[in-house]
Amino acid sequence: MAEVVNISKDEGSLADQAYARIKKRIFDFDLMPGDRLSESELALQIKVSRTPLRQALQRLQHEGFVEAMPKIGWLVPPLSFEKFDELYDFRVLIECFAVRELCAAAEERPELAGLAKIWLVAEQDRLQDALEVGLLDEAFHTRIVESTGNHEMLRTYREITERMRIIRRLDFTKTDRIAATYGEHGKILSAIQRRRADEAQRLLTAHIEQSKLEVRKITLDMLYQARNRSRAAREDSQGS
Repeated sequence: MAEVVNISKDEGSLADQAYARIKKRIFDFDLMPGDRLSESELALQIKVSRTPLRQALQRLQHEGFVEAMPKIGWLVPPLSFEKFDELYDFRVLIECFAVRELCAAAEERPELAGLAKIWLVAEQDRLQDALEVGLLDEAFHTRIVESTGNHEMLRTYREITERMRIIRRLDFTKTDRIAATYGEHGKILSAIQRRRADEAQRLLTAHIEQSKLEVRKITLDMLYQARNRSRAAREDSQGS
């Protein structure tokens, strides 16, 4: 009979905190792709015991942000642009299907009116905060898929979104990408509202492809800068 492990609320809370802190360090490239993680060092750094730390790492492993290395520890996996390209392709398939369903719907979907209030606004009313726009962008695409009413598709799409977030969020670190996203989202919505499925799918595909190209360039630049900072820090410590 399997052993039942009871986890207290305090342990759960500490595990959540450890999860958030480690994930942020991965997202900020403080923990670099290819870095090996020591449980003992991480526990000291984020000030938690081994049990909640291991729970956090197992959760991150499930989401693909770390890998377990038997008898060695944990690894931040190298970034694989080939894998991200496959996820982007999967996104296009799901979202294009959702757009086609929206255009073919007999009645107007209330989701579109809510999205229009956010994205079809005057230029002076557009948000400029990168984090906020990134969250709204993610919500825009998720809401389109959600509108199909296909719960299994939505569940899969959310898993894809989670796995892509590490690089997708970088798209809005450049102000020109914020302006481009407002314009592209507005055109996609307008095409859907006019029931022009082919046009909406073409615009959506071009929008996602451009985002893929931009985040690749930004990611490579951030990795280059992070490696330079790490190298400089090592040289300083060796010289002191």
